[in-house]
Amino acid sequence: MSASTTTGGTARSASAWAPLARPVFRALWIAQFVSNIGTWMQTVGAQWLLLGHGATMVTLVQTASSLPIVLLALPSGVLADRFDRRGLLLVAQLAMFAVSVVLTVLAFADALSAVPLLALTFLLGCGTALMGPSWQAIQPELVEREQLGQASALGAVNMNLARAVGPALGGVVVAAAGAGWVFGFNALSFLGIAAVLLLWHRPRTTVPAAERERLLTALYAGRRYVWNAPGIRRVLLRTALFIPGAAALWSLLPLIAADSLGMGSGGYGLLLGAVGFGAVGGAFALPWLRERLGINGILAAGAVVFALVLLVLATVHITWLAVLVLLPAGVAWIGVLSTLNAAIQTRLPGWVRARGLAVYLLVFQGGQALAAPVWGALVQWLSLTTALLVGTAVMLLSALSLRRWRLYGMEGIDPTLSDHWPTPPLVFVPGPSDGPVLVSVVYRVAPDDSPAFVEAMDNVARSRRRTGALTWGLFQDGNEPGRFIENYLVGSWAEHLAQHHNRLTTTDRSFEDKARALLLPGTAPEVTHAFDASAVGPFH
Repeated sequence: MSASTTTGGTARSASAWAPLARPVFRALWIAQFVSNIGTWMQTVGAQWLLLGHGATMVTLVQTASSLPIVLLALPSGVLADRFDRRGLLLVAQLAMFAVSVVLTVLAFADALSAVPLLALTFLLGCGTALMGPSWQAIQPELVEREQLGQASALGAVNMNLARAVGPALGGVVVAAAGAGWVFGFNALSFLGIAAVLLLWHRPRTTVPAAERERLLTALYAGRRYVWNAPGIRRVLLRTALFIPGAAALWSLLPLIAADSLGMGSGGYGLLLGAVGFGAVGGAFALPWLRERLGINGILAAGAVVFALVLLVLATVHITWLAVLVLLPAGVAWIGVLSTLNAAIQTRLPGWVRARGLAVYLLVFQGGQALAAPVWGALVQWLSLTTALLVGTAVMLLSALSLRRWRLYGMEGIDPTLSDHWPTPPLVFVPGPSDGPVLVSVVYRVAPDDSPAFVEAMDNVARSRRRTGALTWGLFQDGNEPGRFIENYLVGSWAEHLAQHHNRLTTTDRSFEDKARALLLPGTAPEVTHAFDASAVGPFH
């Protein structure tokens, strides 16, 4: 992200802090920062209240926070793609405010035992699950596409700066006045984001009711898109390989503070604060690191750094050294997360953005939710030192796996909408639900170019499946060499019109152009649309 010297606009766009020049992004960033401080204060309070209930119970706080993402991320992504995202965010904020008020009242009444604490934490996680896809999906509305990488890094800075302040503040408040006050602050913090959302004059982009996919259809469409997008699948794989090992640090840090270092709640906040300050410093270093290491170098270095940090925490029980090694852990955390988040943000087109991000959040939060109790169980069955050493090995394996499964670059990827298909000329007007629709496209290619054409159509096949094709096939005419017939089946006429006007991207068009460049001079694809005869009936 080195700044260009050609124009002032380009330099501003390249700045790591450029998105903060956008008023709505800046206001939401500040409100989110306050809310994140409240979240970390509440996490410290919850985990400290459960320290007397065993290692597994402490790690279940992270599970209770993350498990709702596993259960609700995909439905939340569908809602964010079908309804007004600003409205969904408002509902989520107010719901979390209500749950936090209950948590606060129970804490002050000294009626907050382990079960209700985890149950209410789970409900707060449900609000986060509802909010997550919508929050991620509105980022391209707040900043330019070229600034999505910076916006992602600033989001990570936000969380980690809050991690630097919130835990330390939470630990002091819990020690001085009790957990009820941190829960109360968290409740009030949700109102800040709600206020900014109410003042944001966002154009309504709700999909008309007649064009909305049904819930299961929309879920399937999101799954189909992700499955047929190799770049997105690779981002998800890299996330799944990094998060479980990294979760060892977040899950076991309260136990490291209490058992290994003999620290109180304030000391635990200090350790979390060290990670946060490291992440903030990492945000400044991130452009330099990207330029010199590249995206895969950052992922490898981040995994190795995490492995070394876990190794030191497992073998050395000195407070100042623990604080010191957690600083590079923060740098590694923000480097890996901002790289993965920017990679998936820049690949997703608008029509399926929230659903694609929901899958990413599912892998990210699900990895933490599933890994946290495993690390807690290892502590109880074996020891804290053994669990940290196992975490070290997992992170080293994550780094080594980059030799085989690297993150793809963005060369040739442009998710901008491309409405380049002409309206199909039909002798009758199908209804939106008419279907399935069999689309056939005839191509004529020089026989010598046939192998290259078949290879080029592989990318076209993935494009068709991503945007709506239930089945796809390419067939060669047995009587005419070089004559190919592409057939693909779409579920309904509305789905096929969505392919025409709302789903194809500039990347999809480039795939088609490469295949059509091999056609015989003077020929063009011949397209026909066929409908289920028993469902549509005869034409008149």
